[in-house]
Amino acid sequence: MAAGQRTVGERFAAARSRLRTIATTGTNGKTTTTSMVAAIVEAAGEPAVRLTTVGAWVAGELVPAPTPAEEFLGTVERAVAVGARTLALEVTSKALAEGLAKRWPADIAIFTNLTRDHLDYHGTPESYLAAKAQLFMSLPPGGTAIVNADDPAVELLREVVPAGVHWKTFSLRDPAATLAASAIELQPGATRVVLVPSRLASALGGVLDLRVSGAVHAQNALGAALAAHAAGYPPDAIRAGLEAFRSVPGRFEVVATQPLIVVDYAHTPDGLVGTLATARELSTRHVICVFGCGGDRDRGKRPQMAAVVDARADVAILTTDNPRYEDPASIAREVLVGAAVPRARWQVELDRAAAIEIGVAMAGPGDVVVIAGKGHERVQEVRGETLPFSDVDVARAAFARR
Repeated sequence: MAAGQRTVGERFAAARSRLRTIATTGTNGKTTTTSMVAAIVEAAGEPAVRLTTVGAWVAGELVPAPTPAEEFLGTVERAVAVGARTLALEVTSKALAEGLAKRWPADIAIFTNLTRDHLDYHGTPESYLAAKAQLFMSLPPGGTAIVNADDPAVELLREVVPAGVHWKTFSLRDPAATLAASAIELQPGATRVVLVPSRLASALGGVLDLRVSGAVHAQNALGAALAAHAAGYPPDAIRAGLEAFRSVPGRFEVVATQPLIVVDYAHTPDGLVGTLATARELSTRHVICVFGCGGDRDRGKRPQMAAVVDARADVAILTTDNPRYEDPASIAREVLVGAAVPRARWQVELDRAAAIEIGVAMAGPGDVVVIAGKGHERVQEVRGETLPFSDVDVARAAFARR
């Protein structure tokens, strides 16, 4: 059979044999961690390849494709063509449940965290974790598992990692982890991570200065640093790559600084906890949160989202977030169950653009406005229609009208 007539499976196998894969899974932080790994590879002077849920890039060029399968194949084949050595890969639970780890096993796997999400697809938390575990069960002898020691699911993952796989941990709380933080200092658009002394920490200079805000980004950076080190990248490249990294669109993306207005993809209870914790540290007055819950998805997390926002924000503006075929007012009623005796000041505005306008208009000096849930998305799904909508664009326009 001629080279041009190879089957898709043969083409995958040919590319797989030429690339080392650093794959990241978890509920939150996958895209950012994957992008940090790619930034380290680029800092090492190699073509960077990253394949994420927000797009795929090879040596800085976007790989256009009509389907995820074609995007994957196009990315890895182009990566081989430009001489790349490492693929930074984001892996979703759905892809793992459908067998991706068997078709394309990773050499190094990163686990960020596990919280409630996608139960509309997986059915139970146990099935959701089982899907994530596939990435680690498929690691080859000599491979490396890089896991967040602060997450309770780590113990279960440890049980399924095959013999001969290296086990390394990162942590914001456990100084005994392979790479750990002893302190985190936040500023708008910057995070300094002071490292617990270790051989790797010393090689990294004892600190990591990131150009993104939030303890969650500190956690992502620790995982990316450990994975890159396991892949053989030198400490200078790891430090330079992390310090050069800029935020992924829609991940605590700063729209304005006076007051601080950010757009974040947080759409799970745990994601909101981290985002609002960062906002609280950066605020000298109030935290204002604009958020909603998606329609035709896991209804059980709706009151949990409200409880998180009520506990951690001063003002909560409840709105729509891809209502799909559900009635937005019905979604809002289910969300509000979680704040039956509210601590924060609540307002319901089902027009998302109007809700963002309200949040931005009420913010004063020292306030932080968090617009959560959609992040990088540029559409709103309503009754079978896909309507143009960008939180970033709407927030910028609202800020300009202040």
